[in-house]
Amino acid sequence: MLDPTIPRSRRRRWFWPFGRKAPVETVFYEPYGDALPPHLQDEPLAPLKKPRGKWWWFSRGLAAFLFLFILLIAWLAITAPLSKSLQPIAPPQITLLTSDGQPIARNGAVVDEPVQVAELPDHVVNAFLAIEDRRFYSHWGVDPRGLARAAWSNATDSGMTQGGSTITQQLAKLTFLTPERSLTRKAREMLIAFWMEARLSKDEILERYLSNVYFGDNVYGLRAASLHYYYRKPENLKPEQAIMLAGLVQSPSRLAPTRNPDLAAKRAKLVKAAMVAAGFLTQAEADKLRNPVLDVRAKNDLPTGTYFADWAMPQARALSEMSYSKLTLTTTLDSQLQAIASNVVNRAPLGKAQVALVAMRPDGEVVAMIGGRDYKQSAFNRVTQAKRQPGSTFKLFVWLAALRADIRPDDMVDDSPITKGGYLPKNAGEKYRGEITLKEAFAKSSNVAAVRLFQQVGDKAVIREARNLGVTSKLAEDDPSLALGTTTMTLMELTAAYAGVASNRWPVKPYAFKKQEQSWWEWLFDWPGRYGNSTHERMEDMLRAAVNEGTGRNARLSIPNYGKTGTSQNNRDALFVGYAGELVVGVWVGNDDNAPLKGVNGGSIPARIWRDFMSQAVNGAGPVKKTKPAPKPDPDGPVKPLDVPDIEDLQDIPIDLGESEIRIKGDQGVSISTEIGGIPLDLSINDDGLAIESRRAAE
Repeated sequence: MLDPTIPRSRRRRWFWPFGRKAPVETVFYEPYGDALPPHLQDEPLAPLKKPRGKWWWFSRGLAAFLFLFILLIAWLAITAPLSKSLQPIAPPQITLLTSDGQPIARNGAVVDEPVQVAELPDHVVNAFLAIEDRRFYSHWGVDPRGLARAAWSNATDSGMTQGGSTITQQLAKLTFLTPERSLTRKAREMLIAFWMEARLSKDEILERYLSNVYFGDNVYGLRAASLHYYYRKPENLKPEQAIMLAGLVQSPSRLAPTRNPDLAAKRAKLVKAAMVAAGFLTQAEADKLRNPVLDVRAKNDLPTGTYFADWAMPQARALSEMSYSKLTLTTTLDSQLQAIASNVVNRAPLGKAQVALVAMRPDGEVVAMIGGRDYKQSAFNRVTQAKRQPGSTFKLFVWLAALRADIRPDDMVDDSPITKGGYLPKNAGEKYRGEITLKEAFAKSSNVAAVRLFQQVGDKAVIREARNLGVTSKLAEDDPSLALGTTTMTLMELTAAYAGVASNRWPVKPYAFKKQEQSWWEWLFDWPGRYGNSTHERMEDMLRAAVNEGTGRNARLSIPNYGKTGTSQNNRDALFVGYAGELVVGVWVGNDDNAPLKGVNGGSIPARIWRDFMSQAVNGAGPVKKTKPAPKPDPDGPVKPLDVPDIEDLQDIPIDLGESEIRIKGDQGVSISTEIGGIPLDLSINDDGLAIESRRAAE
């Protein structure tokens, strides 16, 4: 072999970053030893190929990474709205559609004039900087120290989750990007942040942020928020008021002090602590600041035109994460079912009473909602806002508690007057049947049997069943009148509880937008409650008996149906809640001033409204009617207020004649609702002759 020695002066003794490297040898070798093959004896021996070291691989990898990084930046620059970031910000707008694409509501935001940082007091600006971006005036749009601090806080579970985004990044996300959660969105957000930092001054960025950030209650911008919550200009905000407003931007819908004052106050404490840590306040000054008193003088809620849309719009804002882009969201509302509900309610002989109806799938998907007789006269939603007594519909929870205590439907219960004790309830019409079965007591809606059963199983067991099925309203303990539904709750809450029985999966949470598919992790740990098969079957058997054999006979259908009537004390509220097919429907009738209803109970008008709706809404529940195919709606077209039906949509014409009502039904004949000898009757005249039906139904 040849001498491969390299002079010491030419040796590379260190090779960063991999340390010392041995000199490279050039080796000549004889593969077959001394005896070479004849054809190789006259050929020179070739040197071995120089091996590729770590530096070669490192340099090539770094070059490939830089190339891909440049391509990524170029792609982000093309797809990110960089030019838009310098344009004026348009107020956000949300359009709601029915499930088949009919626009039902468009709602803009409450905004006001932009603010100028130079005109704001220092404590206003410092409050936002302390909690949102303490190094705002020193970073270039993205703060590596803030990202590291947020990662450490989240990893160590310090009690407050941090995102690490700067004010510039938040402005980019809220105003120029979609609300998706992805690394691509985050990369665009950073790129736009660098772009704005290069084109705008720090004060201009802060002014844009403060003038457009969301503060809850559909209010955007600091000026609109300060006027909404404290009725004063942002230039005149007190330190404690500025601190409260600065705390809202993390989660405006959840922290709005008009809805959750306790959560807002808790967040304000974190803002004060952040201001002390940043040196904007001393601890003594922070301790002197108290929670500010709200001064909400003007109501800025904008009615949408439908009861359903008023209920769905806050969910839409939370779903969109306050994006400033024009959003069009499809709801669960079924325009055909909504039209049926509107027609049925308009046909009902309500007199001056109000009415509410809500229809949902067993999983809580709300498909129809009537919150009152006339939205134009009153936008108050009697489905979601009015808390009224549920009456005997509350007995569902009492009987469920009894079934869970191993009391069976054929067990006997005393249906005689209660003469001892501090609470002496009576049956409707003071009718008593002596010893009857649990099933018959439920079907006939016996009040005394319900109270005796309540005392037997205990108030805690009954309240537990109500809570299991999603009832969140306050329920009185140690009060036997609770068995008769003397507590108050919304019709939505009550109907969702019956939906939990219908699906045997509880609690059911009503929703207005399609749910995302449950992940396997959520499926693994989020098990819904359910009743045993025997308990569920027995409860359904009694619910069906209440319709077919008891107080809910006016709600009978040609398919299996389940439900319960309810009438509160002095007939102030009349309800029917039940389910059939794939629909769960609750109906309430009453007066807004809580005045008693004349001759109306849960088994009369509410049960008939429920039956009329179900017979048209559920396949096979009533006569089949041919319908013309509806034209495909235009999502950008005019909004149609579904709570204001057209006259041609009505299927009959009611004529109110004092205590009587005549309804002309075209080819179906004429029906008359009246009283004869004090007995309410329905008379129907058609091709089949005269039919008379009594409307008396004891509660």
